[in-house]
Amino acid sequence: MMRESGEGKFHIVLADDHALFRKGLRKILEETADLEVIGEANDGLELLSLLRKLTPDMIILDISMPNLRGVEVIYEIKRTHPDTKVLMLTMHKDKEYLYQTISAGADGYFLKKDADAELFSAIEKIRKGGMYVSPSFSEEFTGDWEQILQGFRKPVLTPRERE
Repeated sequence: MMRESGEGKFHIVLADDHALFRKGLRKILEETADLEVIGEANDGLELLSLLRKLTPDMIILDISMPNLRGVEVIYEIKRTHPDTKVLMLTMHKDKEYLYQTISAGADGYFLKKDADAELFSAIEKIRKGGMYVSPSFSEEFTGDWEQILQGFRKPVLTPRERE
């Protein structure tokens, strides 16, 4: 069950293959009293292993990780932790990635270049049950939202299918 602001800490797990970026993001997030990073993963497989022990409120993950890409790992997150929110944090301003991410079940698609201005807005909107897409990205694809909402996606293999 999602907690409202002020009802205790909001627990986050970070998954990104760039350790320096992860550490910096953790430091920024933990400067906010009601946010707590409870785990970090270097790739999708490590994230799934971590989720056997933890149940975060939100996972912030990169789309381009080794071993198991971000889009592929979303399917497993939503299967095993359906109430956990997922925010895709990426440098890719690409329509196909957006379609795949949202279709896989992500609650947001956030461009790293917007992190300084929009990170806390994105987390709060998703935390309250909304969907978030970076403003610099969403303005460009306004006409495509109907297609996204109808579930358009190119085939993406689930972890089981990859086996």
